Amino acid sequence: QVQLVESGGGLVQAGGSLRLSCAASGSIARFNYMGWYRQAPGKRRELVARINNGGSTNYAASVKGRFTISGDNAKNTMYLQMDSLKPEDTAVYYCNAPVAYDMDVWGKGTSVTVSS
Repeated sequence: QVQLVESGGGLVQAGGSLRLSCAASGSIARFNYMGWYRQAPGKRRELVARINNGGSTNYAASVKGRFTISGDNAKNTMYLQMDSLKPEDTAVYYCNAPVAYDMDVWGKGTSVTVSS
């Protein structure tokens, strides 16, 4: 019955920064991993970044070097720090976590718009 709530989206200028948060209704340490996905208009949802309990991270090639994923177990919150934003980063960003084998929970998303 875990719930995920994203926040921090907004409108920013190209080259700017934004920090997204994903608050969980319980401990996030119990998840093997958590991830950020995004969906742009007319496109399929795609993986942006993932972090596991050991702190290992993985990024999509399009955001490598610009985005940083992290987690704060004490706050039950996962973050996505986005720097050097580009117009092509415009999308709705979703938080994801596996709550059971082969079953994921998603947040409702937070919208990010990057102007040129």
